[in-house]
Amino acid sequence: MERKKILLRLDPVVHDALAKWASDELRSTNAQIEFLLRKALSEAGRLPNDVGRMRPRGRPRKSPEESVEETREEGAADGAEDAGGAG
Repeated sequence: MERKKILLRLDPVVHDALAKWASDELRSTNAQIEFLLRKALSEAGRLPNDVGRMRPRGRPRKSPEESVEETREEGAADGAEDAGGAG
């Protein structure tokens, strides 16, 4: 499902406060706005039952394959540093 795009005009002070709050909660400003809108809809009993889930906070998790590769690269780099400093 394609996400809807909207233009939202905000008072700059409100935007700055919202951006700070989003950062504190490891969300983008856009995700923070969606989170707050969903919360308000839910509290008002207006959130549709078939609404999709939001992505979790923070950066997306790396795939297991990427994590294994990074571990191998870090191990190789550590070994190179140890061998170079033994003189």
